[in-house]
Amino acid sequence: MKLLFAASECAPFFKTGGLGDVMGALPKELADQGHDVRVVLPYFIQKMDQETKKQMEDVIDFTVEVGWRKQYCGVKKLVKDSVTYYFIDNLFYFDRPDLYDYGDDGERFAFFQQAIIEMLEKIDFIPDVLHVNDWQTAMVPVLLKDKYAWINALKDIKTVITIHNILYQGVYDQYILSDFYNIGYAAFNEEGLKYGDKVCWLKGALYYSDLVTTVSPTYAEEIKTPEFGYGLDGDLRNVDHKLVGIVNGIDYDAYDPEKDPTIPFNFSVDDLNGKAKNKKALQERVGLPIEADTALIGVVTRLDEQKGVQLIVDAMDELLKFRKVQLVLLGTGKPYFEEAFKYFTEKYPEKFQAVIHFDSHFAQWIYAGSDLFLMPSQFEPCGLSQLNSLRYGTLPIVHEVGGLVDTIDPYNEFQQEGTGFSFYDFDVITMLNTIDRALTVYYDKPDSFKKLQIRAMNTNNSWEKSAQEYVEHYKCLVY
Repeated sequence: MKLLFAASECAPFFKTGGLGDVMGALPKELADQGHDVRVVLPYFIQKMDQETKKQMEDVIDFTVEVGWRKQYCGVKKLVKDSVTYYFIDNLFYFDRPDLYDYGDDGERFAFFQQAIIEMLEKIDFIPDVLHVNDWQTAMVPVLLKDKYAWINALKDIKTVITIHNILYQGVYDQYILSDFYNIGYAAFNEEGLKYGDKVCWLKGALYYSDLVTTVSPTYAEEIKTPEFGYGLDGDLRNVDHKLVGIVNGIDYDAYDPEKDPTIPFNFSVDDLNGKAKNKKALQERVGLPIEADTALIGVVTRLDEQKGVQLIVDAMDELLKFRKVQLVLLGTGKPYFEEAFKYFTEKYPEKFQAVIHFDSHFAQWIYAGSDLFLMPSQFEPCGLSQLNSLRYGTLPIVHEVGGLVDTIDPYNEFQQEGTGFSFYDFDVITMLNTIDRALTVYYDKPDSFKKLQIRAMNTNNSWEKSAQEYVEHYKCLVY
């Protein structure tokens, strides 16, 4: 099949979160399975390294009308790992230090989405399936059936929208329909873009796409409820017949403890000695006492309420004062949380170190060197950090929501099963009790803990299975 993915970020070029990881891995896996796979992205020039820029090929340029504005659009091309990447070039919109959070994001991504559709005939690639991701590309299915419906070459394209995080929806004033898209109000209705008196890009995609996916089966059920649907739960119930949850995988080439060049010592499921050496190296790097027998808990997260960071803050004194434990945290986010963790670093320097920074290589060091991985998300569409930690034999402690339910098998001491530890009630006491259960196994049942590590590392969370699920759904649309 001919598959085109449209997204706002993609590893290794630029990413801010899980969407970038998925776009870096899923197309590559589908290409390995023999499909013609291409990806279209904004050309965030400040985020691209010089070597990658040199490899770019200029394909074509044309003009895109964004309302009354006529904007330059260049298309660059790069082939990597059997995937063809197209980059939409416009310095006015994309020559900026960050990917998002600008006052004109609506106009920037309105341009991007129209450029995606208008380039298809020009580059002579009409996909069987155009797979868009999150709000930044959610108007593409709407535009194909509304603004561009008259173009015969495009009429058979099937569209898929994947919701990576329903919290972000692309809600704007109605004027964008004429000012950014040059369209009328045909799609502005309850089974379209209408969201109160505003326009919601993601809502439009729910109704106009041929298939709606999200990144875990449990999250697909959760977002149909008021608690997790963030205003779109009724619409998701309406499109339940075409809504499916497919769990994300991770790139087993990038996350491989046997070959990973970013960690000090490689190791395998058959020989965990390197893991112990990574723990010592991690303690040295952050300035914690070198204590091989003290449980080391890692946290790699965005510092935000969604990630359960408030629970961690509220638990810190109790956790560090009364338990034999060390904690390493890596992340950036809300200033309140950054300051809180700086405070605890000063208060408990022998037990806690916070690195307020985004460093993907150091994150892998934490996955490799920690004994336990704390991930108490308030909600979590899929989550990748728990999958990474499993890969490196670091046992996750998770809140039972979304993809965390689907990917972590809780420890059962009687049947000696499980790959981690989990809790249901979202409160500090329950989380601390779960940490205590994990510490009890670590200190009192070292053989059981090692068996848990081996089971975790043997869990298959590669993209191969999930990619095949996508293919089956694509086939149902196309054939």
